[in-house]
Amino acid sequence: MSGLQFNWKVEERNDGTLVREFLLREKSLSRSMLTDIKFKGGSIRVNGEIRNVRTTLHTGDLVSLTFPEEKVSETMKPIEMNLRITFEDEHFLLINKPSNLPTIPSRHSESSLAQGVLAYYQKHDLNRTVHAVNRLDRDTSGLVLFAKHRYAHDLLSRQQKNKTMKRTYYAIIHGVIEQKDGVIDQPIGRKEGSIIERAVREDGQRAVTHYRTIRASSTKSLLEIKLLTGRTHQIRVHLSSIGHPLLGDDLYGGEKGEINRQALHSKSIAFYHPFLEKTLTFTAELEEDMRNVMEMRGTSL
Repeated sequence: MSGLQFNWKVEERNDGTLVREFLLREKSLSRSMLTDIKFKGGSIRVNGEIRNVRTTLHTGDLVSLTFPEEKVSETMKPIEMNLRITFEDEHFLLINKPSNLPTIPSRHSESSLAQGVLAYYQKHDLNRTVHAVNRLDRDTSGLVLFAKHRYAHDLLSRQQKNKTMKRTYYAIIHGVIEQKDGVIDQPIGRKEGSIIERAVREDGQRAVTHYRTIRASSTKSLLEIKLLTGRTHQIRVHLSSIGHPLLGDDLYGGEKGEINRQALHSKSIAFYHPFLEKTLTFTAELEEDMRNVMEMRGTSL
């Protein structure tokens, strides 16, 4: 992130404000980022002159913030991939991830989407660290958002924490839920004796899943899912807990045969773009394997 710079004109409401408060309150920088700017090679300028965080600002001043260079991980190996890019600007990269590919490197896989992103950055001479804003399981397809710098990542992470980032999924389940639309509000925790599996348990963290039936046959249903919380394996655990596991999800009681992976797809994401100052919404069409299962070839959702 060498040389990445932001410039802001001080408005009347911030007249008399210290640089520190302007950056923390008005521009939502974290205190750790301010510390890094001070000690790791960044700079703060007011009207072109180097200043510190105790400087008093006045209406019309130009505040210029230069971030220190981010160090690219030496342990992550870049791997060239044909990335399906849904959106890109200087701050964010949104990718439609295929199934059978983890979001970040793991000891169980030779490649990951993050490694493909790193190769993409290097190909385009972007000296950037890979910041995944959200993550999908290896076999879940759909939208994954990456921030191109730490500042953007921090701002979007806050949106996730505050639940202002909205994500919607498609899921194919075994059977038909009698109540076509509903809410599953059951706490989720780690399953006893496993480091991978989760389960509904009284001492778990609250988890809330909204579902709506889109299409159904006698043996399976396509659901639209919206999450109020973001627990590990939440959709998979909740649907399994009510007797309707995902097709292909043999970890939580689903059966393979019609599809060779968990039938789950991240279909849309909506977030407030902090630099464009507007909300953006993106969608990714259902993957072909899930369409085939529901006999929806050529059908638009």
